[in-house]
Amino acid sequence: MRRSGGRVLCCVLALWLMAPWAIAEEVDPSATKETKGETKKEAPIDKDAELPEVVCTATRTEKALESTPGSVSVVTRKEIENKGAKTVDEALDTVVGAYAPRNISGGMMDSLANAAVTLRGIPRAVNTLFMLDGFGLNDSYSGSQRSALSIAPENVERIEIVRGPFSSLYGGNAMGGVVNVITRMPEKREFALKSGYGTAWDRGDAPDDVMTWYGSAGDKLFDRLSVFGSYGYKSTNGYPTDLNIQSIRPPAGTAGWSATQTPQGDTRYLIGDRGDKTWWDENLTLKAKYDLSDTTNLRFLFTRALFEYEYETPHTFLRDADGDPVWSYRTSQGRVREGSFISPGGRSGNEDYIYNLAFETEIATAKIKVNLGYLDRPLYYYTTPNATTAIRGGGPGTINKTFAETYQGDLQCTVPLWGHQLLTFGGSYRQSWADTKRFNLSDWQDIDSITTDDYKAGGNEHLIGAFLEDEIMVLDNLTFFLGFRHDWWETSGGYFNQIAATTATPSFDRQYPTRSASAFSPKASIVYKPFEHTTLRASAGQAFRPPTVYELYSVFISRGVTTTANPNLQPETVTSWDIGIEQGLWKGAKARATYFENYMEDLIYTVTRTETLSERENIGSAESRGVEFEIEQRFDKWLRLFSNFTITNAYVTENPGKPETVGKKLVQVPAFMFNNGVDFSWGPLSSSLVGRYVGKRYTNDENTDRYNHVYTSYDPYFLLDTRLSYKVTDFATVSFYVDNILDRDYFSYYKAPGRSFFGEVSFKF
Repeated sequence: MRRSGGRVLCCVLALWLMAPWAIAEEVDPSATKETKGETKKEAPIDKDAELPEVVCTATRTEKALESTPGSVSVVTRKEIENKGAKTVDEALDTVVGAYAPRNISGGMMDSLANAAVTLRGIPRAVNTLFMLDGFGLNDSYSGSQRSALSIAPENVERIEIVRGPFSSLYGGNAMGGVVNVITRMPEKREFALKSGYGTAWDRGDAPDDVMTWYGSAGDKLFDRLSVFGSYGYKSTNGYPTDLNIQSIRPPAGTAGWSATQTPQGDTRYLIGDRGDKTWWDENLTLKAKYDLSDTTNLRFLFTRALFEYEYETPHTFLRDADGDPVWSYRTSQGRVREGSFISPGGRSGNEDYIYNLAFETEIATAKIKVNLGYLDRPLYYYTTPNATTAIRGGGPGTINKTFAETYQGDLQCTVPLWGHQLLTFGGSYRQSWADTKRFNLSDWQDIDSITTDDYKAGGNEHLIGAFLEDEIMVLDNLTFFLGFRHDWWETSGGYFNQIAATTATPSFDRQYPTRSASAFSPKASIVYKPFEHTTLRASAGQAFRPPTVYELYSVFISRGVTTTANPNLQPETVTSWDIGIEQGLWKGAKARATYFENYMEDLIYTVTRTETLSERENIGSAESRGVEFEIEQRFDKWLRLFSNFTITNAYVTENPGKPETVGKKLVQVPAFMFNNGVDFSWGPLSSSLVGRYVGKRYTNDENTDRYNHVYTSYDPYFLLDTRLSYKVTDFATVSFYVDNILDRDYFSYYKAPGRSFFGEVSFKF
C-alpha cells in the first residue's frame, strides 16, 4: 500500500499546478473574501435568518461551515444544554461517525478510565487528536484523551469534529480525525450554580447516588479583560459492573450459582460480582483573555483535573447447605479463591494539570497565532490485587504509577495573496517524557503500603513539524485546498528495568537506542458549489502516528493476560480519500452524505498469542471504508429533528506475523451506528429525546466472539434517553433526565447500566 502515497502526492502536485495564477481572469477579492462566515457582497438583510456557522479546525482559519474542505460537524453550546450532557464525550455520542464508548460501558457517568472517542473506523483513541482551544491533549504516555474529556461541558462554547486524516495540519494522532473543544469566555458579568442527583431505577442496576456540583463566575472588565473560573464535582456509589465468572463448577450442595458461557461459547459459572464501582472526579478551570487592541489578544487557561475509582463490597451468590455465604471452594477440577471476588482493576486515580498560553495579532494583512502548552501528569496509578493470595479485606498486590510531562508550541501565520489565495504556514514542537513504575504492596487496598520495587520503564519523545496549506479560489464557487507537512520524530532514553527477581521473571536492565523517523503528510481537497444550496467535497491525503512510550516500553497485565512492549515499533500511517455532498432541501432542512476509504500501513495492533500473552506489533495493513449520512430539519428555534447513520467495514488485509487474522474485523469498530433525535423548546419548556444504536464489536484480533449477552461480550444495543427542562424564573431552571428508558439489558464487556434517572437544579445570574 505504500505506492498509494505516491499517487496521493502526484494528485496534490497536479492540483498545485492548477493554481489560479495560471488563470487569465482573476477573481474579484471583494466578492469572495470571507470574514467570519459572511461575505462582503451586499445582500438584503433577513432578520429571521441565522448567521452562518463559523469553524476553524478544518483549515486552521475561520471559515463558514458550508465552505470547509472536510467532513465537519459542530456541536453547539445550545445543543449540549438541550441534551443535558454531563461529559464532553456524552456530547459527542450522537455525532455521525463518532464512537464514544464511556457512556455505554459504565452508564450515565462512568469514570474517566473508560473515556475515549474514535472516528471513521481507525481503532483506539490514540488515533483521534483531541484538542482544547487548539492545544493538543493526547497524553505523552499512552495517547489517551482523559485530559480533554475531563473538561466540564458547561464551559464549552462549541465542539468541532473534523473526520478524516489531518496530519497535514496537526501532525501525529490525527489519523482518524480531530476533535477541538472550544471553551467560552464571558461577555458580561455572570454567575452559575448547578446541582443534581440521580440513581438507578432498580438499585444496583445502574450507577447509584450520582451527585454533581458545578459553579462558575465570569466578567468582562474595562472592555479589555475577560476572566472566568469554574469548579465541577461528580461522584457515585456505582453498581456491580464486573462479574465473577469461573470455569470451575461449584461443588455439590452449593446453591446460588448459574451456568453461563464466554463469547466464544465455553461453559462458565456465575458465582457473584466484584463490588460496586464507585468513583469521583473534579475539575477546576481558570481562564483569562486580554485584548491589547482590536486585532491583538492574549489568552491563558489553567485546568486541574482529578479522578479516582475503586470497587467496593463484592457479593457472592453462593450459599452452603446452612445458607451461609461461600467465598471460596475446591473441587477435583481446581480451586477458586476468595481473591476471585476482587476486581483485577482494584483502584485507580489520575491527576492532570493543563497550562495554555495563546497569542494572536495582525501585522498588515498577515494573521499570526502562537500557542504554547504544558501538560503535567504528576500521577496516574492503578492497583492490582494478587490473584492467589489477596482477600477482600486486603492482602498482597501491586501498584503501577505513571508520571508524564508534555511541552508543546505551535506557530501559525496566515497571509492572503493576490485576492484569491489564502496561505497558512507554520511549525510545531513537542517534547514529552513518561515513566511508569510498578511496586509490590503488602495491602492492595492501601496505596502507601509499598514494600519493594518490581519494574521501571519509560522514555522520551521529540516531534518537530512544519506545515503549509494553500487555499486557492479558482472560481466564485470552486476552491482548492493543498496542504503539505513534514514531521521529524525521535524517541530516546527508552528503558525497561525488571527489579524483582523470580524464577519466571529474572532481573534485567535493558536500555534501548535512540530511534528516529520522518513522515511526509500531503493533503488535497476540492469544494465545489454548483448551486446555491449544494456543496460537493472531495479530499485525499496521508497521515501518521508515532508509537507512544506505553507501546514502546511498558508492559500491561490485566486479568491474567500480559501485553508486552515492543521497542521496535514503527510509526503507523494511513492513506485516505473521501467524497461527499451537502444539500439544502427546503427551509431549515439539509442532508449530507460522505463515502470514505482508509488504507492503513504498519497499524500498531495488539496480537493475541496465547490465553495469557498478547504482543504489540506493526501488522502489515488494514482497511476501513464506509458511508456517513445525516439529515436535519430545523423549525425556527423551537424544534430540531435529526437522524444519522454510519456504516463501516474495517478489516485486516495483511499480517505476515499472524496470517489467520487476514480478513478479520478490526477490534472495537462498530459496523453500524445510527442516531435519531428531537430537540424541542417552547417558552420556558425544553426537552429532548434521543435514540442510539451501536452494532457488534469484536474484542480480539481473531474475532472469536460468537455469542452475545454474556460477560465480556460487546453486544449490539439500542438506547433511548430523554430530558425535560423547565425555566421556573429568569434565573432558575429545573431538569429531569431518564437514561435507557426501555431498560435494555446488555453487556459492553462489563454489565451495562439499566434504566436510571437524574434531576438537576441550575441558577444563572
